[in-house]
Amino acid sequence: MSRADSTVATTGAPDAPDAPAATGLAESTYVTDATWVSPLPDELAAESARTWDSAIHAPAVPDELRPPQSASVGERLSALHRRHLLRERRAQEFVADTMNARTGLPIADNARVVRFIGGLLSQERLLVVAVVLANALAATAGLLVPRLLGELVDSTVADVEAGRVDAALAGANSAALVVAGLVVVQSAFTFAAKISSTVLGQSVLATAREYIVRAILRLPLSRVESASSGDLVTRVTRDVGTMSESVRWALPEAIIASITVVLTLVAMVSNSPLLSLPSIVLMSLALFQVRRYLGRAPKGYLTEGGTYSRINTTLTETVEGARTVEALGLTRHRLRRGDEDIEVSGQAERYTMTLRNLLFAVMDIAFSLPRVIVLLLGAIGYAQGWATLGQITTAILYTEALWGPFDMLVHTVDRVQVGIASTTRLLGIATVPPDREAGVDRPTGPELVGSDLRYAYRAGHDVLHGIDLDLSTGERLAIVGPSGSGKSTLGRLLSGIHGPRTGSVTVGGVELTSLPLDQLRTEVALVTQEHHVFIGSVRDNVVLAREGSTDDEVREALRAVDALDWVEHLPEGLDTKLGSGHQVLTPGRAQQIALARLILADPHTIVLDEATSLIDPRTARHLEGSMNALLTGRTVVAIAHRLHTAHDADRIAVVIDGRVAELGSHDELVEQDGEYAALWRAWTS
Repeated sequence: MSRADSTVATTGAPDAPDAPAATGLAESTYVTDATWVSPLPDELAAESARTWDSAIHAPAVPDELRPPQSASVGERLSALHRRHLLRERRAQEFVADTMNARTGLPIADNARVVRFIGGLLSQERLLVVAVVLANALAATAGLLVPRLLGELVDSTVADVEAGRVDAALAGANSAALVVAGLVVVQSAFTFAAKISSTVLGQSVLATAREYIVRAILRLPLSRVESASSGDLVTRVTRDVGTMSESVRWALPEAIIASITVVLTLVAMVSNSPLLSLPSIVLMSLALFQVRRYLGRAPKGYLTEGGTYSRINTTLTETVEGARTVEALGLTRHRLRRGDEDIEVSGQAERYTMTLRNLLFAVMDIAFSLPRVIVLLLGAIGYAQGWATLGQITTAILYTEALWGPFDMLVHTVDRVQVGIASTTRLLGIATVPPDREAGVDRPTGPELVGSDLRYAYRAGHDVLHGIDLDLSTGERLAIVGPSGSGKSTLGRLLSGIHGPRTGSVTVGGVELTSLPLDQLRTEVALVTQEHHVFIGSVRDNVVLAREGSTDDEVREALRAVDALDWVEHLPEGLDTKLGSGHQVLTPGRAQQIALARLILADPHTIVLDEATSLIDPRTARHLEGSMNALLTGRTVVAIAHRLHTAHDADRIAVVIDGRVAELGSHDELVEQDGEYAALWRAWTS
């Protein structure tokens, strides 16, 4: 297909009946602008389109999960049952795959969740005891009222039959005063129970959040990079929020409802074992469905969380790569991918919704029948002399009092299941093993040596192939090469971010990855083109590298990176708040803050991975010149695409396809007239 043909094929509306088939260049370069032309060569554009098209041929949702268009009621019910079983199997497969995943972020098993929740509650024993005791006393006070009313009915009937009307009225007045007192007592205990349960929920939530934050900060960077950005974002936003709701509301409510249900059952049996049978039997039958639900719901909610991660991943990739999507005409592909993700998530939610509907249907039946059965048994029992009117009255009141808390218990159990699923995903972060173990050896010097370095992001696909580098103390090494040649990967190995697949990187004779992280960063530090500004003052952002630094030391670090002048012109100088909702920094200034941290950290070896790439060339040149005086005596590895950095280095390593193709000074490499000389001529022309 020619370039002109591809342009003509992309005119018209996306969903027009005569739109081209989803093959070839026409589909991949589709835009509404008829004058748009793909910047890619024809063959490459066509191959790109075929790659995208082949990726969407397999349906995200199988046809078996779609309801029949025309069928009888029986066939529809049968198809609904088959879809439910298929969704259940998909949920089971998802959880199994996630728990056994070698890459990405795993999920924790149930035993770990139980231990985690138990540990949280054990740290707040006094609050737990206060919640249980206050709710038990409130429930007991409330349960005494139906018993007193039942006894009042029996005594009133006896007094009226005996002609003691005055005694009956006096008894009613006394009972009213007692009931009023019990209501006041119950209100006081209920208030205390609410206060204690709120404090318990907030305390447990704070501890849980601190644990999760520590787990996230302990994640090996290599594992974070292998996980999708959407998964991590979903876990630290939606899952944290869901866990918070469960801890603050569902967990205390479950405790309250459980205590009330147990005490009410005891009161029912003590009032009349016969009249308590309907509630006990139907509750036992309902528990079978509750147990069935609890056995299936966790996997369903975990699958839901996974589909939300998938949606966020696609959305994040599309937004971050919006220019690429637009340039290559992939808008329709990305929209289709998003639609598929939503459809997959909808299937996961249908499964959990079906589980809830089955549970609540059984609960509604179990909630309604006991009232009728108790009245029927009560009538028979009264006629046969097995029960009094007072016992029947008390039983009816207890039945009403029982099913409210029991219904609340079931609903809170459902919310707890959602919270447990999110907690399982959050605790999965803590199950990621460390990618290194600290040894006992310590460096005897600052010499950095890399030997036979190989690294693979995927098994069997090395991106570095046996690189050897021996850096002298105080040497400045520049690493240059085309994009994708392995420069940044090499920098990560030299800074101890990753361990090599084969070979070793040592500092002072000790393997970098065997050093404790806090000591590693005093030996070698990495500054990348990525920068982070945290919520806090300018001072707070800089002293992250070394707590306890004085303002003079902070200013000296800022001066070294040419940032002191603009910092002093901020509204509050070093006290100016940065981050979301506060002072906004340009990318260049944010990078200067990151470099100031590096200066304050004061490592003897620094790896700069295109650290000034976000700063304009003139500022970057001036910044690098200002840093030279402060970097004197340190070993510096500079990975850069601006060759003036290489020109100033002691040695230059030219990395091509994961190998050091050339190594020498600027003059030596220019004289060799090889890869570097060609790059230099292109740079200076």
